[in-house]
Amino acid sequence: MTPVTPVTPVTPVILPTELIPAPRAVEGLARGGVPFDEDTTLWAGPGTGTTERWLRSTLGAAFGLPLAPGPEDSPASVRLRLDDTLAPEAYRLSVVPDRGVEIRGGSAAGVFWGAQTLRQTLGPDAFRRAPVRPGTSCEAPHQIVEDAPRFRWRGLMLDVARHFMPKEGVLRYLDLMAVHKLNVFHFHLTDDQGWRVEIKRYPKLTEVGSWRARTKIGHRASPLWEDKPHGGFYTQDDIREIVAYAAERHISVVPEIDVPGHSQAAIAAYPELGNTDVIDTTSLTVWDSWGISENVLAPTDNTLRFYEGVFEEVLDLFPGEFLHVGGDECLKDQWRRSSTAQARMTELGLADEDALQSWFIRHFDTWLTARGRRLIGWDEILEGGLAEGAAVSSWRGYQGGISAARAGHDVVMCPEQQVYLDHRQHEGADEPVPIGYVRTLEDVYRFEPVPPELTPDEARHVLGTQANVWTEVMENQARVDYQTFPRLAAFAEVAWSALPAPAERDVAGFERRMTAHYRLLDALGVGYRPPTGPVPWQQRPGVLGRPIEGAPPNR
Repeated sequence: MTPVTPVTPVTPVILPTELIPAPRAVEGLARGGVPFDEDTTLWAGPGTGTTERWLRSTLGAAFGLPLAPGPEDSPASVRLRLDDTLAPEAYRLSVVPDRGVEIRGGSAAGVFWGAQTLRQTLGPDAFRRAPVRPGTSCEAPHQIVEDAPRFRWRGLMLDVARHFMPKEGVLRYLDLMAVHKLNVFHFHLTDDQGWRVEIKRYPKLTEVGSWRARTKIGHRASPLWEDKPHGGFYTQDDIREIVAYAAERHISVVPEIDVPGHSQAAIAAYPELGNTDVIDTTSLTVWDSWGISENVLAPTDNTLRFYEGVFEEVLDLFPGEFLHVGGDECLKDQWRRSSTAQARMTELGLADEDALQSWFIRHFDTWLTARGRRLIGWDEILEGGLAEGAAVSSWRGYQGGISAARAGHDVVMCPEQQVYLDHRQHEGADEPVPIGYVRTLEDVYRFEPVPPELTPDEARHVLGTQANVWTEVMENQARVDYQTFPRLAAFAEVAWSALPAPAERDVAGFERRMTAHYRLLDALGVGYRPPTGPVPWQQRPGVLGRPIEGAPPNR
């Protein structure tokens, strides 16, 4: 009897029609694909070192392959090269019979995004950290993918001030951003409830400001408390590591240091920063509840010098173009009662407290501009006059972004009604701590970042868009995953792909593609909200809260 030759199983692949974000153009070639196995080599042209390192550390680990350096012309080679005929973040992935795999990018970032697409086509096993099927073969399907992003700002904001996320969790989210071709990490580092970045000249910011005695459980209307300390912070070397890790993935990090509101943690650490002629700031503690604190920074020269010192260290840690200064939800009641604030308004000839906040923001806009950086803030910085050169994160809807763009200022569109991922995902009461607007996966997929009211010239000021993850009701990484995914996948396609108008988008087709994408998220260990719906909150161990219909955002 002739022995039967065993068949080596092939790991499942993701076809080009299943990719997320959807590419601009795909040309299917012959059936089959290029093997990805022990014979696969890696050739990296000048300027592609970040992708070369990433391929070896990520795909090499997933499949247990060395991906050794090899000749450029080998049919078993993965070749990386820059191509100045392509736009900066554009790429061309070619998987051609007898010619191997080639990724061309208009920049190093373009090559990296092409590698993300290659990884998707290799299937779920490519998203593991070690081989799960040793001895099986894998192949990249024959195809040519040509792709480029719609927006240059494709962001995710992560709030680590309300609930601290340890460094490993932040690095994990940078990896998840890279999978989805997102390239701006907005790092919300300070707020009333915590200060999360080490500032060496002001050690009390972390000694005092990074810890609170207890924490409100659920929405701010909840009567429940977690009566134990909560806190943590990133050392300056932690920050350098995070920034370098992001840069290897072509993600820029935009730090947010909030002024003049959302500053109670800083005032608790240094009481002289507050309005001392109105309240006894020495009795303030890091805030343990949610909402908007009335305790804001005093508009004094001492405060300006203090934050200039903070920003000097922050700029040394974060080399990117933008520094986010918050500027949102600054309650001005203390300024109205403060003789110091009123005297400053008289000295400067300011009409009201909105103008005083504008003066405060303008000071740091000028200060940052002199150092070659740009200020960005939430759309409240429009009140009292927008600082020249400042960019705007439009969160209270579209109108702030429309006004800013019409005035010639750059805009990042992140309206709470569409892309606040702390908001509930279903109309029912089954969502854990269901707050804010209902925003389903389909709602996020139909989000359009560019308001139709803008002319083409005005629309050029829309740098892009970002999804915001506020963590008041997300006490741990599992809850962050649940709120963020799968909606971040829909958002990523909106930010990257050239989609039709919202009403014309193929939601059913996207949901079909998500069937394959869920397998990738499973391999990555992402605890997303199941497409079939959640387990009722009453049955979820460790999750406390009550449905609050029409509850306002928890900011």
